[in-house]
Amino acid sequence: MGCILCYIYPDMADFEVIVALHRLRNAGRRQIITIADTSEEIVSQSGLRFVPDMTVAEAMTLDAEALIIPGGPINNEQNKVLPLIRRMDTQGKWLAAICFGPQFLGRAGVLDSRRFTTSCTPAHIAALGVDDPFPRGNWVDQRVVRDGHVITAQGHAFIDFAIEICRYLNVYATPEQEYAELGRTKETAG
Repeated sequence: MGCILCYIYPDMADFEVIVALHRLRNAGRRQIITIADTSEEIVSQSGLRFVPDMTVAEAMTLDAEALIIPGGPINNEQNKVLPLIRRMDTQGKWLAAICFGPQFLGRAGVLDSRRFTTSCTPAHIAALGVDDPFPRGNWVDQRVVRDGHVITAQGHAFIDFAIEICRYLNVYATPEQEYAELGRTKETAG
């Protein structure tokens, strides 16, 4: 099993990916590697401080299994991660982004031919006065959308996002194990 990369950046919404990363590391026995544009400390929206394990440029040499991107502010200048996203997409590696995080997939061209969701509406973009990174014709209003090896989610659906990621990466051997991990039974699962 390969490592899981998590792209971190200033003002990211860290809470949106913590459940997924926790389940991947513990139940899935995956190595989690945080990557950032630089090796400098990152401060999230919650005020927590993160020190990346490596830079995006260093991560280009890894054979990663997946890339997770949390939500955060729209920043059309933040593009160092795009070559990594394109490479992983070409290789069919799993890509997952939540809330405003799909902006990176959009700027990389990954969403041009895929259905996706995001919490970032055209009204948000207009209020921010930035270029819209999303191909709006492919947007669907769902909590979580999986299209091939790409998973996107709205920010309020971070638990559903974690569940879909774990399902996709076969973290749980059986549905019963998944239900037990989530504190549910087959009858209460929906």
